[in-house]
Amino acid sequence: MAARRILLGITGGIAAYKSAELVRQLKKAGCEVRVVMTRGAEAFVTAMTFQALSGEPVRTSLLDPEAEAGMGHIELAKWADQVVVAPASADFMARLAQGMADDLLTTVCCATEAPIAIAPAMNQAMWKNHRTRRNLSLLQDDPQISVWGPDQGDQACGDVGPGRMLEPQVLAGLILDSEAEPASRPLAGKRVVITAGPTREAIDPVRYISNHSSGKMGYAIARAAERAGARVVLISGPVSLTAPDNVEVRPVQTASEMLAASEKAVAEGCDLFVATAAVADYRPENRAGDKIKKTSETMALPLVRNPDILATIAGREDAPFTVGFAAETSDVARYATDKMHRKKLNMIVANDVSVAGLGFNSDDNAVTVFWPEGQESIGPDSKQAIADRLVVLMAEQNDRA
Repeated sequence: MAARRILLGITGGIAAYKSAELVRQLKKAGCEVRVVMTRGAEAFVTAMTFQALSGEPVRTSLLDPEAEAGMGHIELAKWADQVVVAPASADFMARLAQGMADDLLTTVCCATEAPIAIAPAMNQAMWKNHRTRRNLSLLQDDPQISVWGPDQGDQACGDVGPGRMLEPQVLAGLILDSEAEPASRPLAGKRVVITAGPTREAIDPVRYISNHSSGKMGYAIARAAERAGARVVLISGPVSLTAPDNVEVRPVQTASEMLAASEKAVAEGCDLFVATAAVADYRPENRAGDKIKKTSETMALPLVRNPDILATIAGREDAPFTVGFAAETSDVARYATDKMHRKKLNMIVANDVSVAGLGFNSDDNAVTVFWPEGQESIGPDSKQAIADRLVVLMAEQNDRA
């Protein structure tokens, strides 16, 4: 890859410390990197850090007499092959959406003809605020601008939710892919159907059978597949996650509803079916019409098996390339490969949910992917980073199928 010129903008936010690793990875890949910092960014990280990593002076002010003697902001705007703002604060997004040029970074963005990518990073309440959503919509409608992320998870303020900046390795991959050959969007033109989250099987109007699935892995794969060029339908059980941008979400509650939604989506056209959902194996034989009262020390609850969504889709005459997930607590490889062969899957992704801090309700995971001719272990890493790698593997194996 020929050296590319990346102008990295850094705005005010705790995620700014991650941008140092991003610079390191870009330099390692052979890119030239110049950094522009806002005044807010300087409150979190120092310009000296980025000068040392990039090997270039860091620009912090529009009204720098020495730099502006040569119209420095125009020179920067023309120099860049790609402008990336990571982290991009809510304030910066608002100013960029309105076309403001009140500091060096926004001025460069107004002056450049290069593509601009922003990696939002903010508190989950700020990300969900209707004003931020309005600004996001304006930015997404701008053909020069791409929005990468944000991710879900724990935040520095103690909140949990959407708003975390994508990890540096994910951003580096997106930057390096953005000017690569079309193969860097390996799912371009494909339609991908993904199931995610738990199902809920009602016992009575107030109780149900479910599990600990958060849906984070499925939502991460949906984001990765959309960035890889796919049209994505996400069939989601009940979760507390924000819908990924440019992804069609079809909410369901029960396993039967998820099966019906999956069959409908596949019949509409599907190249890859990815079943990350943790579907309840059983449901109550009868749903009580009223809340069941405590009348004895024990209660028997007859259960019947739910339909097998994964096997049903894989068994269709028009079956798409089908990927299953196996959450196990022991002998993971044996159980996973048995499931792959028994259900006639093209690929299966297995993880050990007994490992503390990984899997259910965590932002991180570690998986082993199996297909008939091979396997690959991924992680421990963030679920988004794992999802990005999984999408590449799925595309490769789908092309060979």
